[in-house]
Amino acid sequence: MNVLIVGPSWLGDAVMMGSLIRRLKARAPGDPITVLAPAYLEGVLRRMPGVDATLTNPFAHGALQLGARWRFGRSLRGRFEQAIVLPQSLKSALIPAFAGIPVRIGFVGEARYGLLTDARRLDEARLPRMVDRFNLLAETPGVAEPEAALDPQLAADTADVAATLAKFDLQPRRPAVALCVGAEYGPAKRWPAAHFASLARRLAAQGVDAWLLGAAGDAPIGAEIEALAPGAAINLIGRTTLGDAVDLIAAATAVVSNDSGLMHVAAALDRPLVALYGSSSPVFTPPLTSKATILSLNLACSPCFERRCPLGHFNCLNQLEPDRVWTALQPALAPTS
Repeated sequence: MNVLIVGPSWLGDAVMMGSLIRRLKARAPGDPITVLAPAYLEGVLRRMPGVDATLTNPFAHGALQLGARWRFGRSLRGRFEQAIVLPQSLKSALIPAFAGIPVRIGFVGEARYGLLTDARRLDEARLPRMVDRFNLLAETPGVAEPEAALDPQLAADTADVAATLAKFDLQPRRPAVALCVGAEYGPAKRWPAAHFASLARRLAAQGVDAWLLGAAGDAPIGAEIEALAPGAAINLIGRTTLGDAVDLIAAATAVVSNDSGLMHVAAALDRPLVALYGSSSPVFTPPLTSKATILSLNLACSPCFERRCPLGHFNCLNQLEPDRVWTALQPALAPTS
């Protein structure tokens, strides 16, 4: 059976999709799996075990483009026997329907009964974690809970990692901590630049490189960290592709990250990880690895799930002191005998 997965547009959700793919491959190793996703996720998908092929989703977020979707769907006719639609939007279910894929599985979402042949209701309270919701779509209709989720995995090629280190003139044998400073959702999920700068200075004093990673939109944060910690961090923000970032995280001794897509990348690469939570909660999207240390102050006002602090103080992250993160890093930085 040829399976098409209509994948998420967000990086973290796309990484968690790897758990579903592992489940599908465990049950039917010979079934080819193709993932339809935005082009920028290619660097992750080609490092995801179980993904046999990818299709680029050419439609911008929020754009209906009904005629173009119909033509794209028609171009896929006869290629797939089953589709699993992970996003819950109406638009995400159109292409499999236009393609005439016989079995189309997904949650009801935006009243998609006519577009899905197997439309399921989601009990969000029963399944708070995104990864379990994805895995439920691999079960037969009527099953209330999926089997225990397998951790998502990413595989970094040794040659690719070496090439990426050389590309940015980084020392392959020197210990390094990747600092993932961004969070696209909003500032209420971002540890302060001053705290990242303090941590970078401590790392430099111990002979450990600090690599600043993030998207182009995180450039102001990277510049602020550089200004607060001159010479203590190597600022790679906006200079890397997503594939480069995956390779660099794979090469890092450890990772410190906000609750972001790169946090899930680090977890899927099984790197020692310190995950920082402010307005969000690890109950919904935790890093799925035994090597993660989750730090959260668990204030009475959190998690609020707001992009900006509704109280104006950002205490959930401002009061998460660098000392706590430094302490959490020590097992990963300890010399091995």
